Amino acid sequence: MGRTTLDTAALAHDLRLAVMRLSRRLRSQRADTSLTLTQLAALSTLRAKGPLTPGELAACERVQPPSMTRVLATLEGAGLVVKTRHATDGRQLIVHVTDRAINLLDDEIRMREAWLAQRLNELSPAERDELRRASAIIERLLEP
Repeated sequence: MGRTTLDTAALAHDLRLAVMRLSRRLRSQRADTSLTLTQLAALSTLRAKGPLTPGELAACERVQPPSMTRVLATLEGAGLVVKTRHATDGRQLIVHVTDRAINLLDDEIRMREAWLAQRLNELSPAERDELRRASAIIERLLEP
């Protein structure tokens, strides 16, 4: 194995750990701890993609439909989603987020970004610039 390959493997290892730790820390900055991360993820997907059937939402979240049914029952009981009949197929239900869910998601984002902004403010301007460049590079890694 060449030196470049070893350097790249070490970078992959270090970057994976750093991204995982940052992600875990951001997830811990919660506005509402009464919801599970699975429930928050379902709400976020519905907000981003718009109304979906329970089956479509389960596929997006990569969970089994019975698991999503339980998640949606809890969210509906909390007033965070509502179900309506499908416009063309009355057998299907469509799940929508409520204004309450949108407010909750906005609070979650604000909490996480406030924590991250506070930590970023502890860095030097040069370090923040370096992270800005690294952020763009990470986005490129995510491209197909």
